[in-house]
Amino acid sequence: MAVVTPQTDQEAARFLLQASLSASTAEISSLRSDGFEPWLDRQMNRNNDQTARQFFTSQGYDQVTTERYYFNSGIGDNMIWSQLLQGGSAVRKRVALALSEFFVVSYNGINNTWRAMAIGEYWDILNRNAFGNFRELLEEITLNPSMGNFLNTLGNRKADPKSGRVPDENFGREIMQLFTIGLFELNNDGTVRTNGGEPIETYTNDDVTGISKVFTGYDYDYTGIGFTPDAQGGNFDIPDPDYTRQPMTADQTKWRFPKNESFHSDAEKTFLGTTIAPNTSAEESLRVALDTLFNHPNVGPFFGKQMIQRLVTSNPTPAYVDRVASVFNDNGSGTRGDLRAVFKAILLDDEALNTANVTNANFGKLREPMLRYTQWARTFGAQSASGNYDLGNTSDTSNRIGQSPLRSPSVFNFFRPGYVPAGSQAAERNLLAPEFQLVNETSVAGYVNQMERVIDGSVFWSRDIQPQYTDELAIAEDSTALLDRLDLLLTAGQLSDNTRSLILPVLDEIDVTATSDNETKLSRIHLAVLLIMASNDYLIQK
Repeated sequence: MAVVTPQTDQEAARFLLQASLSASTAEISSLRSDGFEPWLDRQMNRNNDQTARQFFTSQGYDQVTTERYYFNSGIGDNMIWSQLLQGGSAVRKRVALALSEFFVVSYNGINNTWRAMAIGEYWDILNRNAFGNFRELLEEITLNPSMGNFLNTLGNRKADPKSGRVPDENFGREIMQLFTIGLFELNNDGTVRTNGGEPIETYTNDDVTGISKVFTGYDYDYTGIGFTPDAQGGNFDIPDPDYTRQPMTADQTKWRFPKNESFHSDAEKTFLGTTIAPNTSAEESLRVALDTLFNHPNVGPFFGKQMIQRLVTSNPTPAYVDRVASVFNDNGSGTRGDLRAVFKAILLDDEALNTANVTNANFGKLREPMLRYTQWARTFGAQSASGNYDLGNTSDTSNRIGQSPLRSPSVFNFFRPGYVPAGSQAAERNLLAPEFQLVNETSVAGYVNQMERVIDGSVFWSRDIQPQYTDELAIAEDSTALLDRLDLLLTAGQLSDNTRSLILPVLDEIDVTATSDNETKLSRIHLAVLLIMASNDYLIQK
């Protein structure tokens, strides 16, 4: 089969901005030389160059010191920003970020000692499994302490008739509703199946009650965990951070305070047409439950459509969804849930690669704020002056960028996949616009105000991140060449003639020559970057 290659730099940049976190002239050249699939295969073969665990160790954050990092939440933000803003394996990281918006664990909802290390392990799981198998990823996130903490599996106990206690149903509900099969039965193309004109529900409340018994009896695994006295003399000992990383266990003898009796439900568990017999072990119950969910026909279209939305377009055609779901169902070698094959199917699909969609009003997606910031930093070689990537929580819409990775406000992510802004043109045309759930008067103004100062390095919260603008300085006196370069790297050449005609005269108002000082050149560069990143042509990724 002939290798398909980008025919122009713009086509290459467009693919890079779907598959990765930024575009560069070097990667554009590499992609044009290799072709789409060989380049993507090579990128998918790259492992994360520095894991979250390695970042914490390199900074000394995993040590019990007077800094008391075991109580520090900010270092978790440092970790994820360091992952996104620097290093290779950008395709893997882009996919892991998309997965973090499907299998949501929010840093806001984790409350334990070493919580930064806990969210770091969750991120590392998404990275390790980004091109693995969906079934294995589902099990790893189910047993991860961050998920257990976030959705109450941790410490969940079997029913007790004497006290009236029943198993917590939070994770049992969400693993069906959000992580596998969704609310309604789907055709393989993602369209909803109906009966008498009404959607067919995938599960009932009895199914929630039944499957929730599976997720009982789990707690932290303290095997091999040591304790160190609080560095500031508190009256307690600090466990090693690995207790937040090791999978939860239903073996009560491995808990910090071992028990003689299992807390896993020994009752019959019935859900989704499956029955697990009484007195079945926790391990076997989990295997049956996850296999049942994994093999449900909804998973391919439910998961596939949302990954298309995160990477390519908010409104994929049913045919696009069907092709991706079919690869989820069978990668061509009889394997179900092959994520490498699924993400290749998404990114290499004709609907994704077709440059005619650049002018298709039904195609594309709003760039999320955290992706805009990440792209800016990577495009202009930004580095952390301290090495800590000290950006903190960037969720505030008025004095930050309005979104912070791994800090979703709820298990429903920053936005819902079926969101449609009321009274909008999207609503009039029956188009989904998930990321627009982040958009309001405050966030629009806040983004422009913050990015203006991010770009020139004057905003206080981003001062640790210092851009280079080296290549831009070399051509700053030529406003057209500067705009051409920024247009290619930031929008894949998608600035309209009208937008360009608005920006160029503004740039020319700043008098720049080859002998101008860097401060003058940077004034033009900063303005050009800002005007592009504030334009609709940039904000809507096509």
